[in-house]
Amino acid sequence: QVQLAQSGGGLVQAGGSLRLSCVVSGSIFSIDHMGWYRQAPGKQRELVAGISSGGSTNYADSVKGRFTISRDNAKNTVYLQMNSLKPEDTAVYYCNAHNSVTRMDYWGKGTLVTVSS
Repeated sequence: QVQLAQSGGGLVQAGGSLRLSCVVSGSIFSIDHMGWYRQAPGKQRELVAGISSGGSTNYADSVKGRFTISRDNAKNTVYLQMNSLKPEDTAVYYCNAHNSVTRMDYWGKGTLVTVSS
């Protein structure tokens, strides 16, 4: 029984910053990879950033140099720091956690990020 609680998001002007947080609770045994996905209107859901339990990270080309993913294993929390936001970053952002043993994925409810020009 794994639950993901998201916070953050909102409305920001282009060039501004936001930080998203995701707290994982429940049975987190074997949870390894965590990530942030986003889905814009009329577009497919895409991986924005991912981080392993060991701290290795990967990013979509569109956000490299602007977004930073991090995690606090003691707090079971993953963060997404978003800087230099652009209107094209507007989307619903979803937190994801993967169980490497059961190969199950768990999802947050999503939070809307709107970047105005």
